[in-house]
Amino acid sequence: MLSASAPIVLLQHGGLDDLSGKTGLAMLRYRSGPIVAVIDPAFAGADLKATTGIDRAVPVVADMAAALAYGPAVAVVGLAPSGGRLPQGMRADVRAALQAGLSLASGLHGRLADDPEFAAIPLRPGQWIWDLRREPEGLEVATARAAALPCRRLLAVGSDMAVGKMSACLELQAEARRRGLDARFVGTGQAGILIAGSGVALDAVRVDYAAGAVEAAVLAAAAGAGPQTLVLVEGQGSLCHPGSTATLPLLRGSQPTDLLLVHRAGQTHVRTRPGAAPVPIAPLPELIGALESLAALARPDGLRPRVRAVALNTARLSSAAASAALVSTAAETGLPCADPVRQGAAPLLDALVAV
Repeated sequence: MLSASAPIVLLQHGGLDDLSGKTGLAMLRYRSGPIVAVIDPAFAGADLKATTGIDRAVPVVADMAAALAYGPAVAVVGLAPSGGRLPQGMRADVRAALQAGLSLASGLHGRLADDPEFAAIPLRPGQWIWDLRREPEGLEVATARAAALPCRRLLAVGSDMAVGKMSACLELQAEARRRGLDARFVGTGQAGILIAGSGVALDAVRVDYAAGAVEAAVLAAAAGAGPQTLVLVEGQGSLCHPGSTATLPLLRGSQPTDLLLVHRAGQTHVRTRPGAAPVPIAPLPELIGALESLAALARPDGLRPRVRAVALNTARLSSAAASAALVSTAAETGLPCADPVRQGAAPLLDALVAV
């Protein structure tokens, strides 16, 4: 839906230095297509790299009127606020974007196309509103069709939610493309879908059709793929989290040939709601065994996928502490271990292509 060449403006109101802005920040880090402006009134005129640490030359402006001077074609909501509703302070800029003829992309749970204020604005020819958190039409129950694909399919699986599964896949894709390999990415969350321009919002799909939705997205991404093609499937949730149901449909739908474990260094318990009973993360070797056992079930090819490496998120550690964590995690799991954001994904891709 969102083409790679479309010039976009990010609506990032209050999210340039806050976790609520993770969708837009991920796009700034990983979108290959043009981002011509960022709207955040709190940081208007600020240097993007100094504010976010992301080395990308994009002006930060106060409102849509200022952003229009940079020629955007699509306005993208870069926030993922609690509750998934459009922040009141963003409404004026969304309205101005639509009135100026810009298309609109949003990963919020609240559907902007159904908002009475925005629905009343007549769209011009070619203008659209993409609420990506909609269940795709024509879904079917999964039948393990992805197992017949000739390409390799790597699924990122995490020890918790929000540990960096999308980032690990995108870093692997970038490294594979640097080597001249055919690497394709399947987004399954709002940031990943917006970066890729397509995918499936897994949390918008009824559970009976979740694996089928993943299957359809993988088949679409793998169209024309050969044995050397690598399809990287963004993981969601975690088997360790009591509120997560995403891992099984991802395993069933993608029929992975390989797994990548993603873990935050030093984290011992999953993050749950305040006041909830603490839930420990299983020892990594135990978690790896469980993931490999589950991945071997419900597939017609008899394959037993293996966890090939560990992507370790060391963002909260000093350089020395990060190095120590990488060494200890590699020793604990017996697997290659690297932080793909901090040091690049080459060691992880080496472990995969060596098989």
